[in-house]
Amino acid sequence: MHVTESTEDLLRTLAPQVLGTLVHRFGDFDTAEDALQEALLAAATRWPEDGVPQNPRGWLIQVAQRRMADAVRAEVARRRREHTVFDREVSDTEAVDRDDTLSLYFLCCHPALSTASSVALTLRAVGGLTTAEIARAFLLPEATMAQRIARAKKRLGALERPFAEPSSGEENRWRDRLDPVLRVLYLIFTEGHTSSTGPDLHRTDLSGEAIRLTRAVHRLLPDDPEVGGLLALMLLTDARRAARTGAHGELIPLAEQDRRLWDRALITEGVRLATATLAHGLHGPYQVQAAIAALHGQATRAEDTDWPSILRLYEVLERLAGSPLVTLNRAVAVAMTHGPDAGLALADTVAADLADNHRLDAVRGHLHEMAGDHTAASTAYTRAAARTTSTPERDYLTLRAARLRAEHPGATA
Repeated sequence: MHVTESTEDLLRTLAPQVLGTLVHRFGDFDTAEDALQEALLAAATRWPEDGVPQNPRGWLIQVAQRRMADAVRAEVARRRREHTVFDREVSDTEAVDRDDTLSLYFLCCHPALSTASSVALTLRAVGGLTTAEIARAFLLPEATMAQRIARAKKRLGALERPFAEPSSGEENRWRDRLDPVLRVLYLIFTEGHTSSTGPDLHRTDLSGEAIRLTRAVHRLLPDDPEVGGLLALMLLTDARRAARTGAHGELIPLAEQDRRLWDRALITEGVRLATATLAHGLHGPYQVQAAIAALHGQATRAEDTDWPSILRLYEVLERLAGSPLVTLNRAVAVAMTHGPDAGLALADTVAADLADNHRLDAVRGHLHEMAGDHTAASTAYTRAAARTTSTPERDYLTLRAARLRAEHPGATA
């Protein structure tokens, strides 16, 4: 059996949609997830030989629901609930035509869970990220993240109908779950924009799905400034995708990109969305990040970038949603505004928090290079290359260090 890359991409795209349908029908997350895995395995086994069916989503739903029905029947003698399941069945046409992915994101972000736990569970179960990828996003060990996800599933399993939709008059329950849903979509997009592992810099299946779902949330809540800010941030960031890699997939940093390759239509839409959110004031982290991305997008040359304004925005972002990575990004803005030594001093303040994160050494390498300390820059780049699990980032950092050593023979790592 050989599963082609296109089939793998199709299954990865369809998986959360099918899971959403199953959870809505049966209300049992664990059983739905098991049935989905069996259906995906069946597809991976049969499709390479039989061909992809005309309606692959419907095929997966049909196979998975048979697995669900079998599981339910096995429980009937003990729990007498078969009639409940079949009363809740929907027609095959409804199941195929309805995309329950967004609803499932909201359902997974249950108020009984902490925000961190609901975000982690949703990323793993619906968002298509591995436990290792989620752990890197949270700056946690993989084993710790696996335990967090397991506890979240156990907690939901102890509740009665945890995936039930809000009844009439309880619509505010959706609003209570908005923040973790936006966080999930943000992290999925981030992983898609710069994959934390593997041979490719981008995973467009993730970034494209995150944009699609954020557009759907924006249609539901067009006046919410953080929803608009998140969509603007995604569009402005994705607009640079074509210029971020070279002919062989190599990483091209922002300052060296051919900005003629940027998608100006996406930049225009993103700037319009970011500007519209300012009517509510600059009070949300996605708004602030969108404003930063807009300033980058509006600079026709790297040297035209308004770094003082970007620095002020990072100071606002740090007050709203401070983290070691936000401080590290602010260190770059400080360096571009006040010089590399000032940036390095600020980066050192988060050294303990980011000791195992390659981004710290990558930034240090860049700032040392700006300062003319080629030995320190080469050393930092080499250390960063050893710590990243992304092949394009590793290659870029390795080549950067090698070029410094070649151009400056004294710059030995």
